[in-house]
Amino acid sequence: MNRLGLALAVMLLFDGTASASQQGQVVSSSWKAADKCAKQAQVAYPDYSAESNAKRDTNLKACLNGGNLAPRQLPSQPPAR
Repeated sequence: MNRLGLALAVMLLFDGTASASQQGQVVSSSWKAADKCAKQAQVAYPDYSAESNAKRDTNLKACLNGGNLAPRQLPSQPPAR
């Protein structure tokens, strides 16, 4: 009897966590689309020169705007000494 109760408790515990919410699915698909934009920009401008970095950022921003996705934050600049 004790094992049956434990098995039932485990099933109930995992039953509620198995499916994602609709909001979670939307966020996940948005992240995937944004990652796809970043990958396309990296493939288009693979060099790490200042010119390629600027073109890559422009390409990424255009792709994100075209897909109505949130812009990516630029890395924070180190404090001036």
